[in-house]
Amino acid sequence: QLVESGGVLVQPGGSLRLSCAASGFNFGRYAMSWVRQAPGKGPEWVSVIQSGGGGTVYANSVKGRFTISRDNAKNTVYLQMNSLKPEDTAVYYCKVREGGEDFWGQGTQVTVSS
Repeated sequence: QLVESGGVLVQPGGSLRLSCAASGFNFGRYAMSWVRQAPGKGPEWVSVIQSGGGGTVYANSVKGRFTISRDNAKNTVYLQMNSLKPEDTAVYYCKVREGGEDFWGQGTQVTVSS
């Protein structure tokens, strides 16, 4: 099970940290991803962090502004979002691929607006 939290309404230029709490699987063994979906658009992959936490990759649209991290002791993955833009408005999901199947959380809404 994946449960995201932390989404709120924030002004452009602001910061926000999303959390995704995982349970029911061996969290530390799996890479974790964040994916977002803006209104009227398809899903957009945002970032991934490897199981050991040392390897991270970002979409060009968020590179330099977002930071993914994880705490394997807490079974939680985070997404620190800085310099937020209106185009970052979306529902943000965390995702794990286990046994060849993708599992998603319910999502958390981030709205960037003045």
